[in-house]
Amino acid sequence: MVSQSRCEEPVFTASLMENDAYDRIGDEPPNYEETSFSGGTTSNGNGTGNGEHRAVRLSVVSAFGHDTLDRVPNINFYRNAGSVSGNRAVRPSLQELHDVFQKVSVCSVIPLDNKDGAVRFGWIKGVLVRCMLNIWGVMLFIRLSWVFGQAGWGLGIVVIALSCVVTTVTGLSMSAICTNGVVRGGGAYYLISRSLGPEFGGSIGLIFAFANAVAVAMYVVGFAETVVDLLKENDAIMIDELNDIRIIGCISVVLLLGISVAGMEWEAKAQIGLLIILLVAIANVFVGTGIPASTDKKSKGFFSYDVKIFMENLPPDFRDGETFFSVFAIFFPAATGILAGANISGDLKDPQDALPKGTLLAILITGVTYLGIALCVSATVVRDATGNINDTIATGMDILVPFCNGTNIAACEQGWNFSSCDVNSCKFGSMNNFQVMTMVSGFGPLITAGTFSATLSSALASLVSAPKVFQALCKDNIYTALKFFAKGHGKNNEPIRGYVLTFIIAVAFIIIADLNVIAPIISNFFLASYALINFSCFHASYAKSPGWRPAYRYYNMWLSLFGAVLCCGVMFVINWWAALLTYAIEIFLYVYVTVKKPNVNWGSSTQAVTFVSAVNNALSLTGVEDHVKNFRPQCIVLTGAPKNRPALLDLAHCFTKNYGLCLTSYFQSWLPKTLNNVKASGLGRLKPNILMMGFKKDWRTADTAGVQSYVGVLHDAFEFEYGTVVLRMNQGLDISHIIKAQGEYTHTHAHTHTHQCIKYSSLWACDINRAGLTLLLPYILTTRKKFKDCKMRIFIAGQPGRAEMKSLLEKFRIKYADIHVIDDITQNPNSNSWKMFEDMIEPFRLHEGSKSTTLAEALRKDNPWKISDAELDTFEEKTNLQVRLNELLQENSRAANLIIVSMPIARLGSVSDHLYMAWLDILTKNLPPTVLIRGNHKSVLTFYS
Repeated sequence: MVSQSRCEEPVFTASLMENDAYDRIGDEPPNYEETSFSGGTTSNGNGTGNGEHRAVRLSVVSAFGHDTLDRVPNINFYRNAGSVSGNRAVRPSLQELHDVFQKVSVCSVIPLDNKDGAVRFGWIKGVLVRCMLNIWGVMLFIRLSWVFGQAGWGLGIVVIALSCVVTTVTGLSMSAICTNGVVRGGGAYYLISRSLGPEFGGSIGLIFAFANAVAVAMYVVGFAETVVDLLKENDAIMIDELNDIRIIGCISVVLLLGISVAGMEWEAKAQIGLLIILLVAIANVFVGTGIPASTDKKSKGFFSYDVKIFMENLPPDFRDGETFFSVFAIFFPAATGILAGANISGDLKDPQDALPKGTLLAILITGVTYLGIALCVSATVVRDATGNINDTIATGMDILVPFCNGTNIAACEQGWNFSSCDVNSCKFGSMNNFQVMTMVSGFGPLITAGTFSATLSSALASLVSAPKVFQALCKDNIYTALKFFAKGHGKNNEPIRGYVLTFIIAVAFIIIADLNVIAPIISNFFLASYALINFSCFHASYAKSPGWRPAYRYYNMWLSLFGAVLCCGVMFVINWWAALLTYAIEIFLYVYVTVKKPNVNWGSSTQAVTFVSAVNNALSLTGVEDHVKNFRPQCIVLTGAPKNRPALLDLAHCFTKNYGLCLTSYFQSWLPKTLNNVKASGLGRLKPNILMMGFKKDWRTADTAGVQSYVGVLHDAFEFEYGTVVLRMNQGLDISHIIKAQGEYTHTHAHTHTHQCIKYSSLWACDINRAGLTLLLPYILTTRKKFKDCKMRIFIAGQPGRAEMKSLLEKFRIKYADIHVIDDITQNPNSNSWKMFEDMIEPFRLHEGSKSTTLAEALRKDNPWKISDAELDTFEEKTNLQVRLNELLQENSRAANLIIVSMPIARLGSVSDHLYMAWLDILTKNLPPTVLIRGNHKSVLTFYS
């Protein structure tokens, strides 16, 4: 890619396509920025000044109304109207470059509405801390000991491991999706909707937002339970335990709502404070398990570390109708905080970097923490204890034998008789006391503070997440009735209305006041979200869409599919009727969105799979012989061109003669208006958008009409905004001898794309389904099995520099081997190269400058197709550039097997056919096989999800 600073066409570039979202203002053409090449000495006019640098001449600028070259690749060309930072720039369209000169001369940069002053978080505070706090929730101090008491530490490890498998696989899938472009606000909803489309996204968006709202109630109820336990110990119950939980829960959620409404900055500060308390409390548990137990603690089942206690707690002891899956259902919400960072993706500085790093590290840290605390408790606390300090027995072996033969052998051997727990229910031990962590710890009040911190931080994170997700859903206007909740307030666009709705839902579930009832409800909702995230990753990988280029590489499509199936299976084993209800709701919402057909187009993998399936089915028909029963009329309409489109007939004639008729885009819009229900040139989206042809090597010996016809095809392609691909090979298109002799090639270059290991036999067998292919085409080749080891080298000159280009390619998730900066692009070509070009055009020149005015006019009239001196002078800069580029290509890519370079464009009616052919010839002369590409200036690359 050679960098330019003027405004007509790119050279060696694949990233100068206009984004569809860059709407021009009004009907006026865009303004183009006037800049110039760096360097130098003014050319002496003959192009032979070796080592000199060319300066932009005012005559060139005034002739065109703007400079002759395109703007260099810049991130601002790819921002869309919804960009939250930076500016978006408008460049000329293909028609504006091809048609009559525009008079204005400044490239416009349109400022967007930036979120000035908005709070942005890094990966630690925005993702790691938030995810850890949300995962270290109510279960850590209140239910973890009960889970391991019921399941034993053998199956307890399985419970934690299964939860971590689900969340880790989902985290990997999420990392892949969220690094496939810029992630905006909306968390799981945004990821799923942009991947699978509005139908799946809209259905899961409501479910996920609702699940987070219910999660607020779960965490607040956990907090309220701890407070009520303290009140009960101090005989300070207000009404009764159940109503006290409701009262405390409602008061708590009001306070949390106040913090959330105050803004993300206050919420983040509160989270940091809660994290510090929580870390101290966790450390306090580990310290407490190593302190010798007091008599009071022993009576309640804590005996410090004991191997016999640890082994006694190994097998499960399910009671009160509990099973492995019911216990798992209660614990699993403890692992559902992995999307806490993704849910505020719009408030992160760099979501693509922050989300994978912060989320996966949070899963690792919290998983190890849960496992460590659970095993420590299992090695120190028995399942049942009376709490009576008088339930002791003598410790002599002769005395212990008669007593130590029940279910509490480990405690018995420690000198405590808890056999009454076999008959009557006890209030202490890991099976009965939800405040075991407080008893075990070194300093009980710290655990109470940690419980408050864990529950409130998780509740706060969910209270923030639910409105953010809901607001993103409402902004997309998938459900028109919910548009009211899309409005934001303040510098961070806070969803105040969403906060109020979340508050109402949370209060409704707080009234239930039973943690074991609430937890399984949201487990299914979260699992449904995780299943679709995993399926989204699988589906996008399976579709093999060129737009699927995640920067995060450590994922596997089949692992993602396994994760989706695992989530669905876990949903049913947790609660089959709840799973069916969840799917029923999701299907209903899916059908609703499908019927309503929201006016959005996010380039989903569903569309990609539909396209691939349509192509495959169409190709499969080529092997099916015609049969009378399957005959269908398929008409091709031949017609003369309308008077105002004379070039159309030439293009149709060219296609008819050489390739079979392929009607142009003009007919596609004109025919349906003329003949009702008539479709032309393809079916639906399966229609040509690229013209590919070989290079006309005999243009110097061919008749004038032949050259005009060839160049006319290129002009028609430009006019109808087709992508244009021209392949030049010294041996022609018959490459069988190359394949036999060489097989796989080992080194291929491209500007901007350089590849290795290209097989010519498969070069054009790739899926070319977009225009503007200079960067996309080499990437597509590398996605195919035969080219997976291919590399890419990129050459740039002038501005932008290496750092800017590296940043741009990273945003596009395009892998490359190296970037080379060429700083002598403005140097004049050497005398030999220039002499070669002059010899090339000599037979086609008028040389009218050396003749009288009358004779010159006569020559121009008799030979209008010849190259005039005035034309050469006008296009001197552009001609010099093509010659110089050939020198650079030979210098850097002489050993290449493939060169991909952007095609120079000729102004319609301004550049003679033979001069244009000379440009193409000198640019590609004496080079390895070279592909000239001109996109249609419609964006085929984006850094948005």
